[in-house]
Amino acid sequence: MDSATSKPFGRYSLVSRLGKGGMAEAWSARLVGEAGVTKPVLIKKVLPEYAQDERFIQMFISEARIAASLSHGNIAQVFEFGRTEGEHYLAMELVDGPPLHRIIKRALQHGLMAVPVAQAVFIAMEVCRGLHYAHTRVDGGGLPLGIVHRDISPENVLVSYEGQIKIVDFGIAKARELRGFSTEPGVVKGKYLFFSPEQARGEEVDARTDVWAAGVVLYQMLCGRLPLQGPAYVVMHQLQEGRFPSPRALRPELPVELEEILLKALAVKREARFESAHAFAEALSGFLYEMTPRFSPMSVAWLIQTLFTMELREEGREPRVPTLFREELARAAETGTVLTTNDVPAETGLSTRRWTSYRRSIGAGVGAALLLAAGMAIVSWGRRAPEQVATRPAEAVASGAPPGGTPPLPAPPVSDSESIQVDSDSTEFTLPLGPQVPPPEPSPPKPPPVEERASSTAEERAPPAVTTKKPATPTAPQKHARVARGASEPKASSSELTFAALMKAGRLAEGSDLTEAIAIYRKALALRPDSLEAKEELGRLLVNSFESLPALREGAILLQEVVRANDRNARAWLSLGMAYFSLGHKAASEEALKRYLVLEPTGGAANVARAMLKDLKR
Repeated sequence: MDSATSKPFGRYSLVSRLGKGGMAEAWSARLVGEAGVTKPVLIKKVLPEYAQDERFIQMFISEARIAASLSHGNIAQVFEFGRTEGEHYLAMELVDGPPLHRIIKRALQHGLMAVPVAQAVFIAMEVCRGLHYAHTRVDGGGLPLGIVHRDISPENVLVSYEGQIKIVDFGIAKARELRGFSTEPGVVKGKYLFFSPEQARGEEVDARTDVWAAGVVLYQMLCGRLPLQGPAYVVMHQLQEGRFPSPRALRPELPVELEEILLKALAVKREARFESAHAFAEALSGFLYEMTPRFSPMSVAWLIQTLFTMELREEGREPRVPTLFREELARAAETGTVLTTNDVPAETGLSTRRWTSYRRSIGAGVGAALLLAAGMAIVSWGRRAPEQVATRPAEAVASGAPPGGTPPLPAPPVSDSESIQVDSDSTEFTLPLGPQVPPPEPSPPKPPPVEERASSTAEERAPPAVTTKKPATPTAPQKHARVARGASEPKASSSELTFAALMKAGRLAEGSDLTEAIAIYRKALALRPDSLEAKEELGRLLVNSFESLPALREGAILLQEVVRANDRNARAWLSLGMAYFSLGHKAASEEALKRYLVLEPTGGAANVARAMLKDLKR
């Protein structure tokens, strides 16, 4: 906090500057009334670059007026919008507590894997209740106001030291969108990580957009990281496919029921998500109070006071946290335990799920301590070892697709004004692949063993086709001939089976752990260095994961070989264009992206490719 001398600001007195965001700077202040009566408030002063935009100010006033009409326990109250000394400002409720993004960071610093499960679920549940109130507001004539926050993120959720959860900046995102991301300094940074798929495509948003964002916030609280990470163009591409690690892939001890609720909120298709924030809140409430029937909201206050003990003491305030809570929190940090279930059921259908019973791994005879621990909801629970469960890939669950497979997300219609004109003979150009990323020297194939050369026919010694996914099945005469001469199946068949198994395992791992999937594809490529299929999958993941520049270069080299062999492979062209984009090779990136658009002008990632092309021309 930047200290500053208290100074008058209209009928307010500015006390200290709290920080500066992309749209405004925040001050703690006091409302000065008659007879010396004061009230603590938060003043947000609109930055000068916004104050000069009349259209923005008019929409800002309109949205601020709507925000001021909201009165709910989970929404920070807006008192007024005004102008003084030539500066536009908002006077808001001053929440005595940190924003959620600082809480998540502090929990990790304290050695916790993330925010404890019960507290995280409660915070998300309260956020959803505030959202539902706003979503269902109507005007004086009974017509829906159509309020959507559009910018739910940990920065816009405050948690007081008394355990209250407050959403801030309602209605501001809509006004901010008027200026566009390209002209908005400092705001777009990181915001795209909370975009819903429809928001990223520039489509109309509704209440389910906020449901998605609330799900992302809960995911970050539970897993200590966001579901999607990396540059905007990588995230936008993965977002449309719903490709992100499932929560239990990052924290296997999380309850299955909670994962299912969270993945329903993060369904790529809007119609597959919870139909309202209220439905999301009810699902979380049912899970929370079945899991911990004696859960106390005070445990949220105890958690915040424990994490921010130093700040409170600097202000001369001693935290009021039970000793047992501190001990259990410290034990959770040491052991990495969280609330877990007794069983991991095999079913994954949310509608037919029966809540699993829970038991405490605490001895008898500690009645008072047990009651307190129930309110804390951070102690570890006993669980027998789960059986192996066959689960659907994370992207299939997230998209709401049936178990049989994940249908591709239909592409939004593209207007003529957005389309990129490509010459009719554009399919004839060739990419300057060599100068940017030199291909590796090909390694000579290893000769087969002497025994195999002696007993195999010329047909059997031929390498398998590059595009073949299944091992070639020998004809009946070949089988009979081998049996007659007592020969076993050739080693190539075993190798092919192993290769096919690795490719299948790699695809399954993509939905939960990209690092594991990359390692599996490396094994497959080592087994069959000539496989274009393995090169494509490995190259694509190396580019999408955005781990490092060497990984990008390696991915580009692999994808170069793929498109040289098959110049109709749209997905490989797209990934190659992204790799060149990241490596700074603008000309090569532009040509690769254009080639992709020629092949798939309305594909699911076509808008991503067009956005990248626009960036390249700036």
